[in-house]
Amino acid sequence: MNNEIEKLAYTPLKQLSNRVWRTYQGGALIDRWKRSESELDTNEPEEWIMSTITARGKGRPADEGLSLLVTPQGKISLKELIASNPSRFLGDFLANKYGTTGVLIKMLDSNERLTIQVHPDKEFAKEYLNSDFGKTESWYILGGRQVNGEPSAIYMGFKQHVTPQLWEKLFREQDTEGMLDCLHKFEVKPGEAFMIYGGVPHAIGSGCFLLEVQEPTDYTMRVERITPGGLSIEDELIHQGVGVENMLKCFHYETYSAEEARKQWMVTPQVLQSSDQFSFKSIFNEVHTSCFGLKELDLTGTFKLDTPDSFFVGVVYEGEGIISCNGNEVSYTQGDEIFFPAAIEEVRFKAATTSKILLCYPPSE
Repeated sequence: MNNEIEKLAYTPLKQLSNRVWRTYQGGALIDRWKRSESELDTNEPEEWIMSTITARGKGRPADEGLSLLVTPQGKISLKELIASNPSRFLGDFLANKYGTTGVLIKMLDSNERLTIQVHPDKEFAKEYLNSDFGKTESWYILGGRQVNGEPSAIYMGFKQHVTPQLWEKLFREQDTEGMLDCLHKFEVKPGEAFMIYGGVPHAIGSGCFLLEVQEPTDYTMRVERITPGGLSIEDELIHQGVGVENMLKCFHYETYSAEEARKQWMVTPQVLQSSDQFSFKSIFNEVHTSCFGLKELDLTGTFKLDTPDSFFVGVVYEGEGIISCNGNEVSYTQGDEIFFPAAIEEVRFKAATTSKILLCYPPSE
């Protein structure tokens, strides 16, 4: 690793905007968060944060989804930076076990309901997709809006009347209303958090603005051949190349009452530390999954963060201030997405205005 790149291991690094094409529309609230001049709903409703993987989509650019960082030496891809010295940037554990970040972070804003879908668990991903990662994910609700008078809502988990035979029948008949009726629907509000494990059927409803932390793949099995917005979905994006029969095996067919579903997947944030200058909360941790972690720092003054033995990522939801690391000072402002290399030993945040900073962490095992 040359001296100039080595220096980057000791300072926070910001990402350029990284919007990604999807099969649904949205993104206006991401524009607002980024303080863009326009607030538009398009087919780029997701911002991928600190990504070393590419998005899956026929005819899309080969490098779509890969994050680019801003450095004194110019733009550099996160993937290239990590490859220059995995231990220095990721930490020894991640460098030796995965050789990559092991996590993907997204901001997501839906102007229409996403298709009913499921993601593979690790076992399915290994057997059918030759991947060490499934796509267990988490949703932290940050905001939302009413779309056509409908409040923000999510769908997750099978109701008690569902059987594999009924689900397959509804899929083959493309009975969308019947499939939606198989899932629990919950209205959501800012501050609520949900775990969506591999194998759990789900759909994000219209009007949801959330942070998603997940395993680093783009494997999505869909059961709707036409999106709510009228886009036809080709077979490859229905079953990810494994075929319909295997796609249907990806679902976990456990059933739940509404109360059981909430208890199974809704997470209550826990305050770890607090003072008159900050509140530091755990959102997702090893109690819920070893695949990733999420904490929230609400700040009006200063806060010294204990750094892990790995990289982590800061997403500035609101506010502005200064980050001090190893004698370096870097400003932060709303909309910033910041990579903290593993070599950084001390981080101190000082708010100039009331700040909310979401801290995302890689796998713990």
